[in-house]
Amino acid sequence: MQRRGRKTEQIRLQKYLAQCGVASRRRAEELIRQGKVRVNGQVVTEMGVKVSPDDHVEVDGRPVKPEKKKVYILMHKPRGYVTTVRDPEGRKTVMDLLEGVRERVYPVGRLDYDTSGLLLLTNDGDFANLLMHPRNEILKVYVVTVKGRPSEEALEKLRTGIRIDGYVTAPAFVRVLDEYENKTKLEITIHEGKNRQIRKMCEKIGHPVVRLKRIAYGTLELGDLKPGEWRYLTDREVKQLTEKVQYGTE
Repeated sequence: MQRRGRKTEQIRLQKYLAQCGVASRRRAEELIRQGKVRVNGQVVTEMGVKVSPDDHVEVDGRPVKPEKKKVYILMHKPRGYVTTVRDPEGRKTVMDLLEGVRERVYPVGRLDYDTSGLLLLTNDGDFANLLMHPRNEILKVYVVTVKGRPSEEALEKLRTGIRIDGYVTAPAFVRVLDEYENKTKLEITIHEGKNRQIRKMCEKIGHPVVRLKRIAYGTLELGDLKPGEWRYLTDREVKQLTEKVQYGTE
């Protein structure tokens, strides 16, 4: 929606919203479809609309502008927090933990309410889109405590792929870390990120998840961060992660 007499660069509205630190492009598309975005006073619900910095863009009645400073945060998400910017049910969100961060950031992907571990947040839409695109197959490592003691046959089903929700999961790397009287601790590595995927995989083999924690994402590791703590990524970490994805060495 370029104003008459202006010749400024235009980009798709969902990309613009991502650059403003509102949400990832995928989530921005949802906001547009829900009628929560206005451009120059008009509600936009269709994809394909382009805007420029001269346009007045609002989300939920609040004006948004592209963030000048790019921010990259690694958080140890605790259990009992939702991975959204705002929650209509009034539950605690990961944004409540970001004291001192002035830029508008959003989570890269999601971790379930009852899942803890490594979560990335940013206001860099290109960075978030790169990490979340399925074709890049970024490895994610989880420590998973399940009920009972899975047999080798059951674990092999996870390793070769298992049917859940109408699709077959990609092969996972699975190893046993520890065994208890009625629980088993596993390390599971996947590159997919479908809704509650690991929980559904484990439930399918008859060993429901008791506790789930993500400890690595691509080249990044959770390290010594305690639940609720966070830190900024270094320039080197951002470069290593994005280069690994871009050059297909993941």
